[in-house]
Amino acid sequence: MTEEAGRPSAIQFKIGDESETWRLAEDVAAILQAGDLVTLSGDLGAGKTSFARALIRSACGDSTLEVPSPTFAVRIDYQAAHLQLAHVDLYRIAGEEDAEELGLDEALETGALIVEWPDRIAWPAIPNRLDIAIETSGEDRRIGFHMAGTFASRIGRSRAIRDLLDRNGFTGAQRLHVVGDASAKAFERVVNAAGDSAIVMNAPARSPGPPVWEGRSYDAVAHRALDIMPFLAIDAALGAAGIHVPRILAHDSALGLVLSEDLGAESVTEKAGEPIAERYKAAIDLLAFMHERQWPDRLDVDGHSYRVPPYDRDALLIELSLYADWYVPHARGQAFSAGERQSFLDDWSGVLAHLDDTATTWVMRDFHSPNILWQPEAEGLARVGVIDIQDTLVGHPAYDVASLAQDARVDMSEELERALVTRYCAARQAGGGQFDEAGFAQAYAILGAQRATKVLGAFTRLAFHDGRPGYAKHLPRVEQVLARNLKHPVLSALHVWYGQLA
Repeated sequence: MTEEAGRPSAIQFKIGDESETWRLAEDVAAILQAGDLVTLSGDLGAGKTSFARALIRSACGDSTLEVPSPTFAVRIDYQAAHLQLAHVDLYRIAGEEDAEELGLDEALETGALIVEWPDRIAWPAIPNRLDIAIETSGEDRRIGFHMAGTFASRIGRSRAIRDLLDRNGFTGAQRLHVVGDASAKAFERVVNAAGDSAIVMNAPARSPGPPVWEGRSYDAVAHRALDIMPFLAIDAALGAAGIHVPRILAHDSALGLVLSEDLGAESVTEKAGEPIAERYKAAIDLLAFMHERQWPDRLDVDGHSYRVPPYDRDALLIELSLYADWYVPHARGQAFSAGERQSFLDDWSGVLAHLDDTATTWVMRDFHSPNILWQPEAEGLARVGVIDIQDTLVGHPAYDVASLAQDARVDMSEELERALVTRYCAARQAGGGQFDEAGFAQAYAILGAQRATKVLGAFTRLAFHDGRPGYAKHLPRVEQVLARNLKHPVLSALHVWYGQLA
């Protein structure tokens, strides 16, 4: 397949065979988002439905999905991994009135719209529109893209991913969307002709955002990664220590692209979401192993020195502000006043002062079920595959223990939680170093409450502001976890704040 560049908003591809058409459709599927209009034009038999079928299968992550032509049904809907898709054929439409009954405007509000024979109706201005024209002449086929809105930049990035794959053993690989978590990063599973699979992380560098905390952005205060450099650095260091993180196959730091080992999709939970105790125990053993090590605070990556940031007081407090800013208005119907908000954070600051700042290790910050992939063919600690490590900080070891044993997405029994914490403490005591179990128990309650508070704020924002309602189902569980942590005497000063929302 060759590209023939025209003006910046137009590209034409000369297609050699059907497989190249399908790969191009996958490149489009990889960047689809809600509000996108994709039109397909061309003569009868040009391959419009074939292109749409490949696009829909890729977006849905199912290469065998049945995708019939919508010629007679007119509209067929699909639930892709990350958005809804509506596949429409307007060939049989008699006029504008028939088109209105199809709910095309509503389809664009909730997902992406893929339309064959788009010229049958007049379209309003659509901010993000990709017009695909398929032309055939004998054995030759040309596919032209005319792009409006953000499509040009997104298509360019998708083509850059394809180039990265072609250069690193995945020429012509199939691309399938992988559902991520709350992150802004995007992931794909790619499979080459030999059946080898890998994961692409698409994480372009982000700007730090506006100042919200003493002249600094949320990202700056919370020490959240803005590019792929922290991921590369932490991944290399953890891998060298024997921890099963994805092996990096290739990367492009300038573009924010990483091609890495595929650790599969087997979780530490059952399909219904129940925790598998054996796997959680292996994960807690991994934390004990990590916390017995001395980790460097500076790492070399791509010729640069990366400093692992501290999980300091301000970072913990700005995370707590998510509760004040999102959960409180939702739960009580009225936001904290400026004074209440500051008093809430001041009281928390006093509680955080009880943490032992000499008990430090690397804190992965999101060590829980979505980021732990079980490796059934491995042995020992290597059975625990760890992803999403770029936001690692230097902090108290109790944080990751609480993150795992009080998993926000899993109905963890109090018995299993106690068993995990007991197992961790026994391993640390057997490690030969100094381990203060009473101090750890206090820190576990403090950081468990801090994490639950942060999660309530973050999940409320995702569910009720960012259009991701699935996060709402976790709120009652996290509220119960918070209530258990608040029973520790060290947190008594905070009861006034949480009691009013009980």
